[in-house]
Amino acid sequence: MTHPHLTPRRELWLLLTIAGIQFTHILDFMIMMPLGPQFTRLFGISDAQFGLLVSAYTLSAGVSGLAAATYVDRFDRKRLLLTLYVLFALATLACGLAPGYGFLMLARVAAGMFGGVLSALSQTIVADVVPFERRGRAMGIVMSSFSVSTVAGVPLGLFLASHLGWQAPFIGIAGLSALLALGAALTMPALNHHLFVKDRPSIWRGIGMVLAEPNHQRAFVFSALLMFTGFTVLPYITIYMQANVGLLPAQIPYLYLCGGLATLFTARLFGRLADRLGKVRTFTVLALAVIVPMLATTLMPQWPLWAVLVVSTGLFIFMSGRMIPGMALVTGAANPALRGTFMALNASVQSAAMGLASFVGGLIISRDAAGLVQHYWISGLLGACASLAAIWMARRLRVHSAVTVHLPAA
Repeated sequence: MTHPHLTPRRELWLLLTIAGIQFTHILDFMIMMPLGPQFTRLFGISDAQFGLLVSAYTLSAGVSGLAAATYVDRFDRKRLLLTLYVLFALATLACGLAPGYGFLMLARVAAGMFGGVLSALSQTIVADVVPFERRGRAMGIVMSSFSVSTVAGVPLGLFLASHLGWQAPFIGIAGLSALLALGAALTMPALNHHLFVKDRPSIWRGIGMVLAEPNHQRAFVFSALLMFTGFTVLPYITIYMQANVGLLPAQIPYLYLCGGLATLFTARLFGRLADRLGKVRTFTVLALAVIVPMLATTLMPQWPLWAVLVVSTGLFIFMSGRMIPGMALVTGAANPALRGTFMALNASVQSAAMGLASFVGGLIISRDAAGLVQHYWISGLLGACASLAAIWMARRLRVHSAVTVHLPAA
């Protein structure tokens, strides 16, 4: 069963458009992490203060997701997506024009406010358009935006930052977002079939229905564990690689280039495997596999660059790969009639988990007298425990295999 208004070809084009939008707001978030050493040096801030800068985006996205739950199912998906996307582009431009740490913090809060809801809305549209049986492949297409952002976006952003200043990547992302918004406005169809559901509940009753459903509660816990697994470790990789492993700033882009190239191929593969072998089974394998490179990263001594790239590429492959069946499970757990509200609340849960993990990771690590990062392995161990807990929770989720819209009894 497909969306009533879309042919398979238009469905693919819609997925590619969403992937482009996802690319820019993922890149906007990801570019912060490799710029960590520059920010700590230029602004004279500590690692914990940098962690707060990363957390500001995610925590703001969490709050805005809560607000979005009151309106996301009340508007045409296309109009809402474009409005939020334009506001996101303006906030990202403000990041590039920030004169100091305080202004940048405010701009990151604004970017998170719109970017977090964009992610939830994009996933909602995918779930609206594509039935559960093919959703792994669809998520693979959309999640390939992560691969493109790492293989092309981050290295290019770091190149611009090294030659034109740290502001250049943000200004570039804002400009690209403006072009993609124009393209989406011209090519995306109206996405308003959810507005014609009979007996639609009131805003607050709909939120209450989402929160009261036990399966939704389990999905929220699962979603939080998905995010927490990575973000105790990911924001501090660049800092650790330069301080402890001995990589030069010019070598850092190779981590993202190799990792992004690998995931560009594996994302589609994992999507097909999730549809063929089952989402829970595929997620279990990938969530177990990610523990090995995650712990290896946090315990890594001064290894040669080739060995570092082997570990970091494995981390990228499995960290992003587990998200494909994971998000297919999350979208499948949502009651189709309340999916937009569910996904907006889920975005808040994910953002809060990311922000909390980044903040906790910043509190765990410290520097010794020689400037080496200490206790990073504890962050890795914490992420490994979260990954194991996510496997257990995934097996407790119930998914809606159809895309037909229905409402629970009052």
